[in-house]
Amino acid sequence: MTESPNSDSSPVSAPEYILDNFDASDRVAVLVLNRNSRETIQRITTAKKAASPEFQAWLRFKNANGSDVYLGMNPLRQHAWTRTKDDIVAIRHVYLDLDHGGQDGLKSVEDSAATPPPNHVLTTSPGKYQVVWKVEGMSLEEAETLLHAIAREFDGDPAATDACRVLRLPDFANKKYASDFYVEARKQSTQIYQLRDFKLHMDAQDSPRHNYHERAKHTFTPRSLSQSEYDWAFAKRALARGEAPDDIIRQIANYRATDKHDPQDYATRTVTKAQAELRGDGLTQRTSNLLPDEADRNQ
Repeated sequence: MTESPNSDSSPVSAPEYILDNFDASDRVAVLVLNRNSRETIQRITTAKKAASPEFQAWLRFKNANGSDVYLGMNPLRQHAWTRTKDDIVAIRHVYLDLDHGGQDGLKSVEDSAATPPPNHVLTTSPGKYQVVWKVEGMSLEEAETLLHAIAREFDGDPAATDACRVLRLPDFANKKYASDFYVEARKQSTQIYQLRDFKLHMDAQDSPRHNYHERAKHTFTPRSLSQSEYDWAFAKRALARGEAPDDIIRQIANYRATDKHDPQDYATRTVTKAQAELRGDGLTQRTSNLLPDEADRNQ
């Protein structure tokens, strides 16, 4: 660990949050998502520019006009223009998305001996939280295994267990509900943690990379697959294993929540087509190798 705990838990602004979590020269991904207009904009820029008054003013304009604002939690390579795992240059954060359990769920994290004190806690809507730890010295595989272990320990959202995930940016309104809720971040520690500081059982077989992509890829002959094809493969194999369709839809919708304008509809169509294929409802072999919706490749 480095530095000492910080007992100051006062709210932090969006620029403060960005520059506290990244070096000024780090390249970060900022995602702006409008579910009503179906507009998705991703900007990859330096942390210094993302925290600048000009960039923040643009984000506030988009937020006021219905867009949610998210920040990728791990920096990207110097010339990266996409936000994939291959683009990540270093692991700087692990996190937990608590979408149920309320204050009791958050207290169980803060009081736990299995995890160190979080660096930031974001209140994203009433009773829902995102918990962030600063880390160093972890490989991507170690980080994703740890992310899965944290989610399992505290019953967090299993979709928020990949290293290129985006989380909400504080000070901006959550637009998913009828009334705006302004996301608030509180800083609780200045520590930087290492893998040994997390006293959790971590099984590589339970990592998202193994649990999702590795299971899915065996459905297809080896080639370069899109994420939508992985989703379709995951649905087909999960159905074949006897998992409930509603559970599969929920998992896919959660996993694609930040890059699909209607993740529930997308997940439902994916599972429906997988069910039809398993029933042998006249789908051709070519259809079985296509995306659930060919247009999804570019969304």
